Amino acid sequence: QVQLLESGGGSVQAGGSLRLSCAASGYLDGCYCMGWFRQVPGKEREGVASVYTGAGDSTYADSVKGRFTISRGDAAKNTVYLQMDSLSPEDTAMYFCAADYRGSLCSPQTCTLSPRYTYWGQGTQVTVSS
Repeated sequence: QVQLLESGGGSVQAGGSLRLSCAASGYLDGCYCMGWFRQVPGKEREGVASVYTGAGDSTYADSVKGRFTISRGDAAKNTVYLQMDSLSPEDTAMYFCAADYRGSLCSPQTCTLSPRYTYWGQGTQVTVSS
């Protein structure tokens, strides 16, 4: 089992920045896809960014390319960050961290933005005002 705990959400004005953190704990041997997703009431959950804990490229939704950056902690290897810059009201949503086990061999791969991840955090709210 893997537990995920998000933090860093809040309220910000348009053009501002926030950094979300996701701390993973539990059984973490092998490699995982780690993703950030967001959801607003009445809409489907949307993939924002993903990163592989082995060798592979990060993936971003077109709507956030050039504004958001996903990364893993250097010292805290079990932490994934989402740096969000140039925020707009359209970014307002509940943001979720997710993890999906991809095996012990850690074969290079690129992680999807489809919400077919096994483990999910409780979410952290991001509100951007105009």
